[in-house]
Amino acid sequence: MPESVVLVHGGAWAIPEHLWDASVAGVKAAARRGHQVLAEGGSAVDAAEAAVVSLEDCPAFDAGKGSVLTYDGEVEMDAIIMQGAGLSVGAVGAIRNVPNPVRVARLVMDKTPHVMLVGEGANKFASAFGIEQVDPDTLITPYARKELEYYKTFKKTVYSLFNKTEPPSGHDTVGCVVVSASGATAAATSTGGITAKMPGRCGDTPVVGAGAYADDQAGAVSTTGHGESIMKVCLARHITSLMSTGQTPEAAIKGGLEYMESRVKGFGGAIAVSLDGGVAAVFSTPRMPWAYVQGDTLHFGMHPGQHCTEDL
Repeated sequence: MPESVVLVHGGAWAIPEHLWDASVAGVKAAARRGHQVLAEGGSAVDAAEAAVVSLEDCPAFDAGKGSVLTYDGEVEMDAIIMQGAGLSVGAVGAIRNVPNPVRVARLVMDKTPHVMLVGEGANKFASAFGIEQVDPDTLITPYARKELEYYKTFKKTVYSLFNKTEPPSGHDTVGCVVVSASGATAAATSTGGITAKMPGRCGDTPVVGAGAYADDQAGAVSTTGHGESIMKVCLARHITSLMSTGQTPEAAIKGGLEYMESRVKGFGGAIAVSLDGGVAAVFSTPRMPWAYVQGDTLHFGMHPGQHCTEDL
């Protein structure tokens, strides 16, 4: 039986050098946390949730604390979680003032007949289940404020930066995929979106088959990149479908990213695990921090072609 895998990413974008160390440390800690949950008897979806909570709590990433700002200077976050058994899924969109949107998504999956709650309704639901509502300023970093000021000054948003002539910039998305030793799969993705987005904008993250997908008959995928492009091609489902035909996770992600670029000129990245324990983290942007635990080894990287290992 294949070994379990917990694989995370911290977003595919042109990560500036001052965030390199924090980004790598953040994904390593999240992969370890997810692995710990599995080792203690937790389910695949428990591990995915725990890993993404760890990423949301790290201000180096655009999710939870560290989320980027809308044009109006506010934080609106999206998250999704999915388990491959029965294709159960929960998501939230444009939720505010909660430290861990993925926890609310998990409650939507477990406690409601719905798939997605958004805006004020998502916040009311979170409060009803005891999720702490925090001062929005606690979620905002100085970097996020400076980034919004820059885009307002130059009348440019990150929509324009996902092309070949100017590499992607701006924070982006975190995620986790898991396959347990028994073959159970799960995926979770969380984001604060893109800097200077219109208030109320939801990207790919909370959309089933775009921001994440998990299927116990194929594997699990979490995506990152330009949300509008990812939604148009249903990237996570596209990659999962390719894995279901027998393609390796690496080949499936490459095929999905090539398809997205050819059809809508979009760029990004994805992580994926297959039922046989195959693992891949592939991106068409300058950098994407990733890490996974398999067996007694922690694997991690961020730059193209980089693959480092550490013993647990």
